[in-house]
Amino acid sequence: MARKPQTHGTPATLALTRAQIAFTAVTYAYDPDADRLGVQAAEAIGEPPARVFKTLMAEIDGNAVCVVVPSDHEVSMKKLAAAFGGKSARMMKPADAERITGFRVGGISPFGQKRRVPTAFARQAADLPYLYTNGGQRGVQVRLAPADALRASGAFLADLTAG
Repeated sequence: MARKPQTHGTPATLALTRAQIAFTAVTYAYDPDADRLGVQAAEAIGEPPARVFKTLMAEIDGNAVCVVVPSDHEVSMKKLAAAFGGKSARMMKPADAERITGFRVGGISPFGQKRRVPTAFARQAADLPYLYTNGGQRGVQVRLAPADALRASGAFLADLTAG
């Protein structure tokens, strides 16, 4: 599928614009039946899965956090808890993730969330010239520099992935 520039704003792209973060938004054909949505997004926009990051919502000792990792990696719950100084981690229920972020699952972005929560990007982001992450709507990805993604989301880098 050919890339098309975003022509309307989402809470995520509007937050990036307000923060004066340089980004490029691209749309793609979102497949709600894909086994791995991040990998499907990478294939659809013609980028390696290691460069297209997925945004996940989790709970550390009962507190909401946002985790952004390469779409071809899994999160280590042990590493996730340690990164946020907690004892236990679990993935958040989809309905809770949607209520906290204001985004629908498959369109959750680390930018422009309804309620800002502590956020961590996988350490792999630091090694990339640019990365993609969800732009706040199903079928929208934003391309930006890793340092800008960290700044815009108030995130830190951490060892989060299994393996």
